[in-house]
Amino acid sequence: MARGWGSENDPDAEREALMSRYRPPSAKSSPYITAEGHARLKGEFDQLWRVRRPEVVRALSAAAAEGDRSENAEYIYRKKELREIDARLKYLTLRLEEIKVVDRAPGDASRVFFAAWVDVVNENNESKTYRIVGADEVDTSRGWISMDSPVARALLGKKEGDVVQVMLPGGESELELLAIRYD
Repeated sequence: MARGWGSENDPDAEREALMSRYRPPSAKSSPYITAEGHARLKGEFDQLWRVRRPEVVRALSAAAAEGDRSENAEYIYRKKELREIDARLKYLTLRLEEIKVVDRAPGDASRVFFAAWVDVVNENNESKTYRIVGADEVDTSRGWISMDSPVARALLGKKEGDVVQVMLPGGESELELLAIRYD
């Protein structure tokens, strides 16, 4: 008796499922960005499009003119570099179309909203300062966290003095909101 595709008794179907390259898409990030972040993304796009890509195309043409492309390391490297640049340009083009620039403080500056600087203290009396930014601006070394992160989601809409529970990789943590400011 023939087994159907994906049958629970079919070891080949199981192996195929395990070896598949398919990965479910990641959750879509929020479309918000600060004015500085928007300027940085536009600057990156312009630099890649006007400077870096033409340089790579010239180097690729020169490498292609050298002859046998199958063993030409410079040609292979430049093709790969051009693909990476084009992929980043495609991403930036789509992202710049969908993002919304937030360039002013909210009407109620006493609550935590996008682009807020927040000072918090945890249950161990360790204080931290975070800035809530868009997914394209995250920089943990500067304390800039995505508004989609667990900490930011817990803090959004809160006021000074509020205490929030946050699930972090190390376990649940309690944060007290000490100060909020917008620059």
